[in-house]
Amino acid sequence: MKITSVNVRTVDSENRMRGIVSVVVDDCFAIHGIRIIEGDNGLFVAMPSRKNSDGTYHDVAHPITPECRKMFEDAILEEYKKVKEEKGE
Repeated sequence: MKITSVNVRTVDSENRMRGIVSVVVDDCFAIHGIRIIEGDNGLFVAMPSRKNSDGTYHDVAHPITPECRKMFEDAILEEYKKVKEEKGE
């Protein structure tokens, strides 16, 4: 499996969300709605989730292994940094 495209849209908001991301895997599968969040210990990636009727959330799509999660995080945060640099932020 290879991440073939990462599209980052930065968000200017007063909350902790810094960006919304779409990722394409192997040029044939797209995942939209990934969020970049500014946490207490730096940036992290939150996979797309849906709110249940009881107010809890569950992931719609997510990596199963730590290696896959790291691959997504590295690709997304690298592209986020490039976009921020291009904007001069």
